[in-house]
Amino acid sequence: QNGVMSGLMQMLLLKVSAHITEQLGMAPGGEFREAFKEASKVPFCKFHLGDRPIPVTFKRAIAALSFWQKVKLAWGLCFLSDPISKDDVEKCKQKDLLEQMMAEMIGEFPDLHRTIVSERDIYLTYMLKQAAKQIELPRSSENEPRKYIPAVVVGVVGMGHVPGIEKNWNSELKIQEIMSVPPPSTSSRIFKFVFKVTVLGLLGYGCYRIGRRTVQFVLSLPAAQSYLQRLSELPQQ
Repeated sequence: QNGVMSGLMQMLLLKVSAHITEQLGMAPGGEFREAFKEASKVPFCKFHLGDRPIPVTFKRAIAALSFWQKVKLAWGLCFLSDPISKDDVEKCKQKDLLEQMMAEMIGEFPDLHRTIVSERDIYLTYMLKQAAKQIELPRSSENEPRKYIPAVVVGVVGMGHVPGIEKNWNSELKIQEIMSVPPPSTSSRIFKFVFKVTVLGLLGYGCYRIGRRTVQFVLSLPAAQSYLQRLSELPQQ
């Protein structure tokens, strides 16, 4: 539904998630599931999914990468086998180590970091600020002055997004640009066309070979040869 490249990227990231689950014995995203459970215990608590939709993020990320960057990233995700321990997870909670890991990622895929981290920092900040707006109390008449109460908001985000949210909090944010999906490039359209033609050609050739062997096998059967011989004798009669 979201395109071949986006679908393949989601499959690769699911593989990474399965690798982490296997190594640690727990699935990623447990903090969000726990937050949902706790929110359901609070009366009148509203629960919002505040992250940018995954299809938009994936499409923007894929559009930002060159063809060879896509190949390199897919190769790295396919053969991900580095062991992960709970001590490594605890080390990642240290801000300096986390920033170091992010810096390494920026160096290798700067455009990917921009779409997956920096743009989502802006989106998450925008959604948190919308949720944190003061709540206007109902008035008995139009002449009564407006009264507001502060909203109580708990935001649960990945630790890697905290510095970006702090940085963007006092800025005027607009999310229209980061919600748009750029059109595919010329090279991407050519690659997609060649890929489709290649797949269809291989399928057609495979069907031809299978059909040819099937026909040869059927014609070699005694019953088929007898039937063909009878057909050849019909015009003579």
